[in-house]
Amino acid sequence: MSDEKRPWDIEPERVENEVTDVEKEHVGDDVGLHEPWDPSLIRVDPKQYSLRQIDDMINDKELDLDPDFQRHRVWGPRQKSHLVESVLLRIPLPAFYFSADEEGRMQVVDGLQRLSTIHDFLSDRFALAELEYLGKELAGKRFSDLKQTVWGRRIQGTQIYANVIDPQTPAKVKFDIFKRINTLGEPLSFQEIRHCMSQGTSREFLKTLANSEAFLKATDSSFKEHRRMADREAVLRFCAFRMLEHLEDYAKYESMDLFLTEATDKIDRVLTDADRAQLAADLARAMENATQLFGNFAFRKWPAGEDDRKNPINKPLLEAWGAVLATYAWETLEPHKSKIVDATRRAMAEDREFIEAISVGTGDPRKVKARFDRVSLILNTALQ
Repeated sequence: MSDEKRPWDIEPERVENEVTDVEKEHVGDDVGLHEPWDPSLIRVDPKQYSLRQIDDMINDKELDLDPDFQRHRVWGPRQKSHLVESVLLRIPLPAFYFSADEEGRMQVVDGLQRLSTIHDFLSDRFALAELEYLGKELAGKRFSDLKQTVWGRRIQGTQIYANVIDPQTPAKVKFDIFKRINTLGEPLSFQEIRHCMSQGTSREFLKTLANSEAFLKATDSSFKEHRRMADREAVLRFCAFRMLEHLEDYAKYESMDLFLTEATDKIDRVLTDADRAQLAADLARAMENATQLFGNFAFRKWPAGEDDRKNPINKPLLEAWGAVLATYAWETLEPHKSKIVDATRRAMAEDREFIEAISVGTGDPRKVKARFDRVSLILNTALQ
């Protein structure tokens, strides 16, 4: 057998060097804007704040640090103390990026960890440790120990610069701006960028669905509390395709990520509570059907003729099977279960077009159409 790596060979995703139970997706060239946008659409206001103002804005919920987003991105005592020490030494902090909404509230898009650390220090949540220059004077000190001193006044009076993206900036332009600035430290995933751009409605909705019993069971909890929000993305992809009136309409989007960005915006601004409830019911039905059909192999590559090794979850399979299975009652599928499973496994072993559609260039409209068409054909043929 040749040692040459096939384009559909399975590679698990890694997060911070840890192997996950999710397959790494090879999206191809669909991750950027294909057509330049009009620079006049950019609405960015550079603003200056003191750290005292920033802390007040966080406490008043005018500036959102999103604790849910931050829970897996916590610095240790040494990193936190070094940042505070840098401020006390008057070393300028890099500029921050905020995203504003129509009501004037803002979310931190770039600089989350830095502002979280400063807010924690000003809230007396940690003491300084392992300082390089100010250890003799400040080691073990909390902000409450420094508040009435020159050090306390210095940190509160420190000025920072923030670029605030106006809410009138189109979502696709915002997404590209954030993608371009997302280069320092640990880069955000595209779903994390969408999370920063979105409103509370979609954030809570996707979180709830990702933690639903049906989703966790169908995916064997492979996404549970995923550090890079792959669970929210998987649910969003299901919702995005369920909201799409015609599959052919996907081709008008410049990339899968912009398609998902607009879907997030639609959940926030267009859908009613009843619409969202229907999407939640659709997801539950799809996940339950997938579990009944494929058991522990739902949304995983499981080709005929190979052993029953459980491969990682494949997101393109989840979006295609999920969106299609949502339209069926289990009573319709149950009598044809063996035919559906056998045909699916043969397709994964023999149908090169289908294999490539779930393996490489997965955001390409032709690949999206190919995998949806194949899943629909398998079901239609089995149910005849």
